[in-house]
Amino acid sequence: MQTPADPQDRHEYPSHWEADVVLRDGGTARVRPITVDDADRLVSFYEQVSDESKYYRFFAPYPRLSAKDVHRFTHHDFVDRVGLAATIGGEFIATVRYDRIGTDGMPASAPADEAEVAFLVQDAHQGRGVASALLEHIAAVARERGIRRFAAEVLPANSKMIKVFMDAGYTQQRSFEDGVVRLEFDLEPTDRSLAVQRAREQRAEARSVRRLLTPGSVAVIGVGRAPGGVGRSVLGNLRDAGFTGRLYAVNQAFGEDLKEVDGVPAHRSVRDIGGPVDLAVVAVPAEHVPAVVTDCGEHGVQGLVVLASGYAESGPDGRERQRELVRHARTYGMRIIGPNAFGIINTAAGVRLNASLAPEMPRPGRIGLFAQSGAIGIALLSRLHRRGGGVTGVTGVSTFVSSGNRADVSGNDVLQYWYDDPETDVVLMYLESIGNPRKFTRLARRTAAAKPLVVVQGAGSAPQGHAVRATRLPHATVSALLRQAGVIRVDTITELVDAGLLLARQPLPAGPRVAILGNSESLGLLTYDRCLAEGLRPSPPLDLTTGATADEFHGALAAALADDSYDAVIVTAIPAIGEGSVGDAELAEALRSAAEGVPGKPVLVVHVELGGLAEALSAAGRTAPSASAMAPGAGGGAHPPPLSASLERGDPHRPAERLPTAVAGQPTPTAVAGQSTPTAVGHSYSRLIPAYPAAERAVRALAEAVKYAQWRREAAEPGKVPEYEDIDEKGAAELIGGLLARGEGLTIGVEETCALLGKYGMDVHRALPAPTPDVAVAAARDLGYPVALKATAPHLRHRADLGGVRLDLADEEQLRRAYAELTELFGPPEELRPVVQRMAPRGVDTVVRAVIDPAAGAVLSFGLAGAASQLLGDMAHRLVPVTDRDATSLLRSIRTAPLLFGWRGAAPVDTPALEELLLRVSRLVDDHPEVVAVTLEPVVVARKGVSVLGATVRLAPPPARDDLGPRTLPAY
Repeated sequence: MQTPADPQDRHEYPSHWEADVVLRDGGTARVRPITVDDADRLVSFYEQVSDESKYYRFFAPYPRLSAKDVHRFTHHDFVDRVGLAATIGGEFIATVRYDRIGTDGMPASAPADEAEVAFLVQDAHQGRGVASALLEHIAAVARERGIRRFAAEVLPANSKMIKVFMDAGYTQQRSFEDGVVRLEFDLEPTDRSLAVQRAREQRAEARSVRRLLTPGSVAVIGVGRAPGGVGRSVLGNLRDAGFTGRLYAVNQAFGEDLKEVDGVPAHRSVRDIGGPVDLAVVAVPAEHVPAVVTDCGEHGVQGLVVLASGYAESGPDGRERQRELVRHARTYGMRIIGPNAFGIINTAAGVRLNASLAPEMPRPGRIGLFAQSGAIGIALLSRLHRRGGGVTGVTGVSTFVSSGNRADVSGNDVLQYWYDDPETDVVLMYLESIGNPRKFTRLARRTAAAKPLVVVQGAGSAPQGHAVRATRLPHATVSALLRQAGVIRVDTITELVDAGLLLARQPLPAGPRVAILGNSESLGLLTYDRCLAEGLRPSPPLDLTTGATADEFHGALAAALADDSYDAVIVTAIPAIGEGSVGDAELAEALRSAAEGVPGKPVLVVHVELGGLAEALSAAGRTAPSASAMAPGAGGGAHPPPLSASLERGDPHRPAERLPTAVAGQPTPTAVAGQSTPTAVGHSYSRLIPAYPAAERAVRALAEAVKYAQWRREAAEPGKVPEYEDIDEKGAAELIGGLLARGEGLTIGVEETCALLGKYGMDVHRALPAPTPDVAVAAARDLGYPVALKATAPHLRHRADLGGVRLDLADEEQLRRAYAELTELFGPPEELRPVVQRMAPRGVDTVVRAVIDPAAGAVLSFGLAGAASQLLGDMAHRLVPVTDRDATSLLRSIRTAPLLFGWRGAAPVDTPALEELLLRVSRLVDDHPEVVAVTLEPVVVARKGVSVLGATVRLAPPPARDDLGPRTLPAY
């Protein structure tokens, strides 16, 4: 951080403007304010800029900066004159500045809200997106300082800079005068500017991960001279995997005469390597890492995988060591996997990277894996790799990232990469914590619309060492929001792999209707019961009896798949004993060939102690036979023989082990649920049928696939946020501003609450204080009978079950009697705090809440009032802004929803009116982020209309919106 020395500077150095950004090519740069200490850096930077770029900046030849220029460009007041620099290695690569101007175009101060802006980018760094990143940051700074509009004058020949402004997405005007293009644009973010910003963020972060996973050269630093040790192991894993790039072994203890280690060129330092190094795997103790980072940065290494431990996981000293590691690496534009990482893997044939501690390369496939800890990573890889003991087969891995302490590269970054990675069809993530729920939810929603995203969400804290806001939302609420974003939420690694393999091997089901068939009546009934428990709609099982032949299985499965009344089929199988019983390979081929006939429906197998069936099912779908070989009767038999099991155990990198790039019937980013997808090269590949050792595992995986497919269909038409003509947004803003002027944060009074909600078309039934019986009678006369008498003391509020409420009081006599009963039962009026309220129509009592969480954003919640929500936690949640579709689904998401729709013969209540209330609350908190909490309780939903009987609103200065600001990496 820089510290200004000029005593005339009007503001302290704004350290919160410092940020690390990912550039278009995946490298990083640091953005920070320019200070008086930067004079030499500025001069050096300017000397490296071409004459043409200088001409574009100053509209005339300008070979060098004068002393006056240097003073002007380094002395800022951080209000009316601001300069930012993008730096790499501590040196400037680009600058931007603004100067506040008045309506006459001359220098001015507030309240003038326009400024001139100008850029200069070093030629060597043009085309990296530096100017676009600087524009985002200088615009955010300007908005903070009360500037609402930028003006820029550009020479017509400076097409690159004109494009930077035009592509930013702001509302702008363009004119041409005196040979100069003048651009003026508002700085208020628009939907288009946010879309542009997020698209750039995705491309940059995906490119930064791609550089790590597809290096052309790798140096392993810390390779021991003797066999064993972490560095030597990783070097062996890279070599044995067949890494296609250049590989180097590095250790400063190597002798001058040592030229190779295990056939790999050996060097004492990265600096000694003659060619470029794209990725460095750092396997030295933590105390030696800083020197290694410096060597790598000076040599131009693009990224680091830091295996060393002793960082944030070890306590406060380690946490500071980790912060310094990230700051140090970012100085050179490098990104980090780790520290305390297990490593990264890329099985692509053109890369074959195993820069990890995994001794074996996973089988190539279509699944992307992310985990934080090495132990979880090992568990995931082994579950996918092995044949026995559960879900088996040859579905493999495209890429694998185990990020350790996740100090820099996180699950969000890897998700950006997988979003448009053509080699990944399904994403599996074990997230011990979610450091930025708002961003993850946004990325997850976009990814899930293209490919399945399955997540185990731990209940851990934020990543150690990260300067991120911690969410105050309960774990269950965050889980619900993830599901709303299309994430397939599961609870265990077993369920993660179960769901992932089904989604990687089979098409998405078109609905919840399930056919069950097999050779065991009891196993079929067990599967049927589990389907009902998971909310599926199974048909009674078809029992083929234990003597069923392969042809009978084939015929039954083919008939079920051809039946339009089924969306999926579960086949149950138990061992058959006796002469002529069906064999594993024969049964597997029968099922495979039947499934090939109708590729648009998923097929699952539940097998009990059939040691060879799962392997045979995988083998039966492993080859790419010709059309004639796949036809029944080809090759002299009804079903061709399966691939030899011996081929299963061969070299995992042989072509026979490679999965097809697309599998018939498997969803791709552009496929619609249930469609069949041909391969890119026109072959017809067999589908892989997942086999499960227990009915509950198969059914749970299918149920998750059904819910995800439904989400995909609904996401195609996401709904809209309705406009209501009676909403007074401006009046509400004025009221909120006046109330906030009283203090930083406050729960506003009853009258103010009613007034604010009224601005958004929400009426609250008045509750008049009744400190004495006479005042209660006067209040009832004012409101009109019948009335309710309520005790509002904290221990009695909303607790009708305790007797603190008297309803339907029709006249003064009943009111006075009820008042006497309450005071006799619960104490004097000053303790009871009784109120009188006009009776609302009878209905279902509900509760509506909205809260702004600093990490997740604004969340709208709904449930039934009382025990259902308070004791059982039966609440549903949606992110704000809520659409009409969201409101409809929100009501139906709680377990007690049947009470709203006529349970046990009761009359249905007015759910459209309730949905409208939810949408109005959503609009209120979305339009006014100062409204940080709203509670409406109870909301009585009658057969016609809703009645809000109680409301509280809390106001506070709104938390910063990270998703509306410029692109930044997590701060340290």
